[in-house]
Amino acid sequence: MNKLIFVNLPVTDLARSVAFYEAVGATMNPMFSDETAACMDFSDTIHAMLLTHEKFSSFTDRAIPDAHKTAQVLICVSEDSREGVDGVIARAGSAGGQADPNPKQDYGFMYGRSYADPDGHIWEIMWMDPEAAAQGPEAFVAQMGGA
Repeated sequence: MNKLIFVNLPVTDLARSVAFYEAVGATMNPMFSDETAACMDFSDTIHAMLLTHEKFSSFTDRAIPDAHKTAQVLICVSEDSREGVDGVIARAGSAGGQADPNPKQDYGFMYGRSYADPDGHIWEIMWMDPEAAAQGPEAFVAQMGGA
């Protein structure tokens, strides 16, 4: 079985967050969703668990930071093309998120942009040329102007 990733995110308005993530391409998995949580599937292996603050707090004693002011993680998901990256960012902006809270990254062989969801969680969306990826890390350093 492939390893699965479940990113747990505290949200202030579960219904708003579900609508936002559906707009950027995720689908809600009802098997792992209820009035306190929604499992949003991006693929067979990538899932975001949107949790009300009360539900999130049941898993940890740590304070829930305001993601509009602090960053604990940056989540990165790949797309199949540069146009796919741009499409996700456009949908995020149209659905109430913030497009490009961080600068775009364009190295020719690798392209990335980001969005912040309504709660401020930042997702990076990236594309990498498969031929460049097959050349290994030395090729990346050379293409980025490194030693």
